[in-house]
Amino acid sequence: MSAEKAQALVLQARPFGETSAIITLLTREIGKVRGLAKGAWRPKSKFDAALDLLSICQVLVIHRSSGNLDLFTEAFLEHRFRIGRYESSFAAGLYIADLLDSVTVDADPQPELFDLATRAIRFLSAPRPGQRTEQRFAPDSRLVSALIIHTELGILHQLGQLPSLYCCAECQRPLEGRRISFSMLGGGGLCQRCRRGKRSVVSVSSEAIVSLRQLADSFDQNEYTLQPEPPFGEIRAIMNTLFANILGYRLKTSHWLAKTFPSSREKHR
Repeated sequence: MSAEKAQALVLQARPFGETSAIITLLTREIGKVRGLAKGAWRPKSKFDAALDLLSICQVLVIHRSSGNLDLFTEAFLEHRFRIGRYESSFAAGLYIADLLDSVTVDADPQPELFDLATRAIRFLSAPRPGQRTEQRFAPDSRLVSALIIHTELGILHQLGQLPSLYCCAECQRPLEGRRISFSMLGGGGLCQRCRRGKRSVVSVSSEAIVSLRQLADSFDQNEYTLQPEPPFGEIRAIMNTLFANILGYRLKTSHWLAKTFPSSREKHR
């Protein structure tokens, strides 16, 4: 058996026996790892809250022989996820954790993906009582929607699956017009010539494409608080379809997003 220390984000935790738990972690140094934390849910556990869902921690992993679960023997909390006043933040955190668990494989470290995920989780978490925060605005549903899409696009980039947003995915001509053909299976935007005869192509508004370009580049909370709301409902449908095609199924947690983030049309009914 060998031991490694790693910085980790808790993606999943499920009970094992009365007081132990099987934990799935995304780590910066060794990738995704699943292991047993003995006594993790005892009232006075040595792990404290370090292995709670969406916590960021330093963990000591004992690697066991093939076919056996690894062991987590020590964990030190760096950041505990706090729900605060906004249910949308918690729903977003659960969705991001579920998505990361689905698109990653064990023992394949991707530091940039880990950094992207932990930035998102820290932003979504409410501050401790009395803690001063650098965020100028509370993470309301508009900001959370933008952050989710930014994180999804970052994940697609790390997977090599980021759709073409500036030029045709086939001939590289610039994408122009009020409506743009977008191939869910063929790499993103298509010009009118390359669109012919293609399956799974939808018509997307130029406003949605512009928002996707901005969110693929960066996430600026000031921008999405002060400007008119982007067409999040349209963008959400695109992202759901893209990941359903990659995974072969739709994540259950994506249905929570539809309930937690109503479309602009529903908001004004």
